[in-house]
Amino acid sequence: MSEFDTIAAAATAMVSSGIGIIRISGGESFSVMEKVFRPYNQRKKMSSQPAYTVHYGTIVDKDEVLDEVLVVLMRAPHSYTAEDTVEIDCHGGRLVMQRILELVLQNGARLAEPGEFTKRAFLNGRIDLSQAEAVMDVIQSKNQMALKSSVSQLQGSVRLEIEKLRSAILYETAYLEAALDDPEHISLEGYPQELLKKVEGLCKELDDLLKASENGRFLKEGIKTVILGKPNAGKSSLLNVLLGEERAIVTEIEGTTRDVLEEQLQLGDLSLLLLDTAGIRSTEDLVEQIGVERARKQAQDADLILYVADSSRPLNESDEEILDILRGKRALVLLNKSDLLPVLTPEMMEKKTEHKVLSISAKEEQGIRELEQEIRAMFFQGELDFNEEVLITNMRQKEALKDAKSSLQMVMESIRSNMPEDFYTIDLSDAYQALGKILGEEMDEDLINEIFGKFCMGK
Repeated sequence: MSEFDTIAAAATAMVSSGIGIIRISGGESFSVMEKVFRPYNQRKKMSSQPAYTVHYGTIVDKDEVLDEVLVVLMRAPHSYTAEDTVEIDCHGGRLVMQRILELVLQNGARLAEPGEFTKRAFLNGRIDLSQAEAVMDVIQSKNQMALKSSVSQLQGSVRLEIEKLRSAILYETAYLEAALDDPEHISLEGYPQELLKKVEGLCKELDDLLKASENGRFLKEGIKTVILGKPNAGKSSLLNVLLGEERAIVTEIEGTTRDVLEEQLQLGDLSLLLLDTAGIRSTEDLVEQIGVERARKQAQDADLILYVADSSRPLNESDEEILDILRGKRALVLLNKSDLLPVLTPEMMEKKTEHKVLSISAKEEQGIRELEQEIRAMFFQGELDFNEEVLITNMRQKEALKDAKSSLQMVMESIRSNMPEDFYTIDLSDAYQALGKILGEEMDEDLINEIFGKFCMGK
């Protein structure tokens, strides 16, 4: 396979629908299209038609008409891949799309690999790697703010920020190297302290991006929210009322939940990954023991813990264990069954924990709105409006930012230790290269293939 081949794939799912799209890209796109497409006006020479035009006709296999279609023409470099591109808009449906795609492949194109259209856009310089990754984020967006952030990245918000940082680093590197090569004309007197201030400013900008990346992760993946409590505290009832459906089994029998039940919840423009867990308690039941251990493990990795306590029962050793788990974690304490005669009150629980305590009744759906508002306030001060803030939502990009910051910290350490100036250029160059990985300017082929291999076929 070659990146210069003409490739083709279905750009829409092969399911019953009004429209399906077969996409062709590469130097022979127009030639392939002319072999399979018969325009309504047969005097038209399709390869001579201007870009961004749509043509009506039929797809023909020998003398058999497969479908009536519209053909869209795009010429390099003004297309998604920056190559000559043809899109065949046919009727949706597995059989007709399959027949048309097979015909295209028989006439000079090969089947595209997953993500190969976007990979070509990257290799041809139309987009950088951060924009390419944003394409998949747009497709997989789970809420409005995640979509807004992904579209912003697709339009180049990350690229502009990284290019600004790299430009500043490159300037200082070039100045240092010029001064070291020509010390008679370029003085470095007092320069280390100037550089120290500039590098401190760059580290501050990287810190801001890294802090914002946590919000980016919440937007992209959802807030991992683990529901903890002892058996029959109302954890599964809470899950059901939040989801608005009977997703978990609720009975009077203790220990009904044995495994982790995972569901996605949308709170307006905020996504929660809800995990209902087995009740925390000591038990001789082997299966329940496994469930309890899984609950403890999920709590360790949680972004948020919802501790459900039964307000009609006194605390016991299981509750004390859960309170220990909550220490140092983002958590809310929910006194459930507020519709019953309380044994526990918010005032009593506030003396046991530093976390916010709310009274709710999952059964009567009381206090649920207040719970949702509190969750939003904990993570986004109640507002999900990031204005023009650049959000890093990609773990690979986040690691590159950390590497760049580490290299810049080495520069500061060298300056404070009065090391020779040529030491600075080594770490400045490392920081420059680390940031280049975000844009795809410092990447090996295997990693590029791995990234685009995660894309869907036809994209």
